[in-house]
Amino acid sequence: MLELTDKTAALTPQTAQMGEGKSYYLYTFGCQMNEHDSEVIAGILESTGFTAAAGPEEADLIVINTCAVRRKPEEKVGALLGMLQPLKEKKEDLFIAVGGCMTQQEEIAAYIKKRFRHVNLVFGTHSLPRFPQLLEKAMSSRKTVVDIEEYTDSRGNLPISRQDRFKAWLPVIYGCNNFCSYCIVPYVRGRERSRPMEEILTEARSLARAGYLELTLLGQNVNSYGQDLPERCDFADLLWELNRVDGLRRIRFMTSHPKDLSPRLIEVMARGEKICEHLHLPVQSGSNRILKLMNRRYTRERYLELVRSLKENIPGVAITSDIIVGFPGETEEDFQDTLDLVKEVRFDNAFTFIYSPRSGTKAAQMEDVVPRAQKEERLQRLAEIQQEISKEINAELLGKVVEVLVEGRSKNNPEMLTGRTRANKLVHFASTEDLTGRLLPVKISEARAFNLIGEAVSGEEPVNFSG
Repeated sequence: MLELTDKTAALTPQTAQMGEGKSYYLYTFGCQMNEHDSEVIAGILESTGFTAAAGPEEADLIVINTCAVRRKPEEKVGALLGMLQPLKEKKEDLFIAVGGCMTQQEEIAAYIKKRFRHVNLVFGTHSLPRFPQLLEKAMSSRKTVVDIEEYTDSRGNLPISRQDRFKAWLPVIYGCNNFCSYCIVPYVRGRERSRPMEEILTEARSLARAGYLELTLLGQNVNSYGQDLPERCDFADLLWELNRVDGLRRIRFMTSHPKDLSPRLIEVMARGEKICEHLHLPVQSGSNRILKLMNRRYTRERYLELVRSLKENIPGVAITSDIIVGFPGETEEDFQDTLDLVKEVRFDNAFTFIYSPRSGTKAAQMEDVVPRAQKEERLQRLAEIQQEISKEINAELLGKVVEVLVEGRSKNNPEMLTGRTRANKLVHFASTEDLTGRLLPVKISEARAFNLIGEAVSGEEPVNFSG
């Protein structure tokens, strides 16, 4: 769904028609903020006349939106660029643009320009407001155009082509001030910049009027919202105001930093009937020594206090997390602290990763004394424990009826529909009807570590909204 209204203000008469008769294909790597950025890129392209192509072979323009958080996405981008070179040689008028967090780094932008000469445009995370003009400039140039300037214009007037008609991303704060020692995000996304509350509320009301049922508020650290605004407000204030928007049924948000999770935010989550009972609260490690090296600015004891408060105040709350294994200098004792914390918290799910050094961060300068084989063995041990916990928690929903927002057909089984509960649990159920975008009661019949199986029931209201 392309949202224009007055958002074409960023386009000049020249750029407004440069895509007429042409098509684009968009690759996206990385987080939800990147997914939203790709919706903005698609909106810009469609507002200039481009149409979406079914695949890269049919496209006149290929855009790659990159991620820099870990090494693996960067390796995938390099491999993709190599694969696209024969296509470019075969189709000389094919235009290739590479942008996002990876290319915001000066050395990587220079490397892409030198190594992949078939790339026409390299742009950074701050370049989206200038993307139409950059595209026009690159299309008329014989050389690769590079724009990774750090200044940022307002993104409020940019068009958006949303992937769904019933759930939407809604950024509330850009950038990050935390400077965790392993993380590249503050360097590629810049310092924290909160959107004015009224601007966010206006967009939320517009989405609700258009029929959107679920909003996911985005930010590298949503809990920091409002600290840089002239008016006195915080994320709890924003969340409460959004809870009052007519038409919305669900509000989610991510990501929350434990050091900024306030008692008032927990209270608002408990009171807001539209606010989902799910919190993604990355712990990263259960060792105080490693947490200090990571510059996380909380202890395992403080994290456990937060978990206890969440569970006491929000019945059935689902808590998910990110955990890094093999941080420089991590000992077996440090890792055991992480395992103990996982067993005590009992996360509904955890995204686990082997530490990936990022050039320019403090952790990249630390001595990495953990052998690769040991990192992989620890990751496997952690994953096995977490999977068992996830399956046990999901088994508590057996026989219960939960509210599911249907997202469409299952990718693995077209006879099944798939959707998510308020607690963000994935549910599959059989249906011959296309019920995409509907809120339905589903009775759970099978529990797995990563998803649930159920059947749609009529005449019954969900009895466990935290499922």
